[in-house]
Amino acid sequence: MADATWQAALPYLFVALAFGYLLGSIPFGLLITRAAGLGDVRKIGSGNIGATNVLRTGNKGLAALTLLLDAVKGTAAVLIAGRWGGDFAIAAGFGAFLGHLFPVWLGFKGGKGVATYLGVLLGLAWAGALAFALVWLAVAFASRYSSLAALVAAIAVPIALYLLGHDQAAALFTVMSLIVIVKHRANISRLMAGTESKIGAKG
Repeated sequence: MADATWQAALPYLFVALAFGYLLGSIPFGLLITRAAGLGDVRKIGSGNIGATNVLRTGNKGLAALTLLLDAVKGTAAVLIAGRWGGDFAIAAGFGAFLGHLFPVWLGFKGGKGVATYLGVLLGLAWAGALAFALVWLAVAFASRYSSLAALVAAIAVPIALYLLGHDQAAALFTVMSLIVIVKHRANISRLMAGTESKIGAKG
C-alpha cells in the first residue's frame, strides 16, 4: 500500500485484527469437554485448552473435534476478512492466533496455538499447510511427541513459504512460529529431560 492508502486502511486493519482475536478467543476445548461432562480440561495434564490436552481425557473424538474447531476459527477469520484484501486476511489471521493464545474470557491464559496456526496457514497458503501437516506427521510418527512435531513443523513452515514465493505470509509465520516456540518452552525443557508425555498418554 502507498503511505496515504496505508494510513486510511489502518483503522480497518485494527478492526480485522480485533475480529480475528474475538473469533480466535473462543475456547472450544474447554467448552466441548465441559459440555461432555468431563469437567475443566485445564485441571488435567498440561492444563492446556488445546486438542493434545483434551486427548488426555481419553476421548479421541472430542480431541479431534477440538482440533478441527480450533483450526476452523483461524481459517474462518482469514477467509472472512480476506474478502476486503490480503492485508486484512493477514491481520485477522494473526488476531485469531493471538486470541487462542490469550483469550480475554480466560484471563488471557489460552492454548499453545498450533491448531489455530494451522487453520490460519490453510486460509492464507494451503501449500504451507500441507508442508506443516507432512512434517508434523513424520516427526510425530517417528518420535510420538506431539510437541516436538509441532516445533519442527513450525520451523519448517516459514522456510517453505519463502521457497514457495509467499513472502508476506512467510514474514507473518516467522513471527507466529517464534511465538509457538516460546509457548512450548516448558515442553522443550521436558523433551530435553526425557519427561515429556507421548501422544496418547494420560496425565
